[in-house]
Amino acid sequence: MLNEETEDKLRSMKLLGMLGSWNDQRSIPASNDLAFDERFGLIVDAEQLSRDNRRLKRSLTQAKLKVSQACLEGIDYAANRKLDKAVVAQLASCRWIAETQHVTITGETGTGKTYLACALAHQACRKGYRALYRRMPRLFHELTVARADGSYARLLARLAKTHLLVIDDFGVAPLTDQHRQDLLELLDDRYDASSVVIAGQLPPEKWHEYIDDPTLADAICDRVLHRAHKLKLSGPSKRKPASKN
Repeated sequence: MLNEETEDKLRSMKLLGMLGSWNDQRSIPASNDLAFDERFGLIVDAEQLSRDNRRLKRSLTQAKLKVSQACLEGIDYAANRKLDKAVVAQLASCRWIAETQHVTITGETGTGKTYLACALAHQACRKGYRALYRRMPRLFHELTVARADGSYARLLARLAKTHLLVIDDFGVAPLTDQHRQDLLELLDDRYDASSVVIAGQLPPEKWHEYIDDPTLADAICDRVLHRAHKLKLSGPSKRKPASKN
C-alpha cells in the first residue's frame, strides 16, 4: 500500500524519471547491495536525464528543423567537402551563440548546407538554447502575412527571443523593397542579442550585389558578416545517385 501511495505521489508531481528508476531498482535484487545514498543518487540522475530528454524533444519540435535527424555526429568529413573538423568541434561548444556570433554556410546545391545548418541548430537545442529553422521564402511570407493581419511586431518579437535563427536558401529569389526592410529589421533585433545561421549558394562576397541597395546592404552585412564563422562546402551533390561503375 505504501509503495502504491508513493507511486501516485511521484506521478502527481510528474517525477516520472524517478518513478521509473525506483521501479527498476525494486525489480533488480542486486540493487539492495547498494547503499541508500547510491540508490538515491541513481534515482535523481534518472529524473535529471528524463527532464533533459523531454526538454530536448520539446525544443526540437519547436525548432521545426527541415532535416530532423541532423546532428553533428552524422556530418560527412570527406576530403572533397573541405569541411574542417576542428572548426565544427569549436562550433559544437555553442560558445559562438553565447557570444552572439553567427555562421554562414555556402556551397553548390546538394553539398549538405541544410544538413549542417540543422545539425548546428540541433546542437544548440542540446545545449539548452531555443532554435528555429526557416527557409528564406517562407520567412518572408510569414512576415508579409503578419504585416497584413497586424501581428508583425509580435512575430518580430517572438523571432528575436529565439537564441538561434536558421535562415536557409538565402538568395534563391530576388528581394523586394519590403523584403530588404524585413531582413534588416530581423537582423537588427538580433544584433548583440542572439545568433543566426544563414545557408545558401550565394557567397558572402556577393550579398551586397544581391541585396541591390547600397545603404541597406551595408547595414545587413555589417550585422552578420563581421561576426560570422564562414563555412564553405564543396564536393559533388549528395542528391545525385551514386555511380554503379
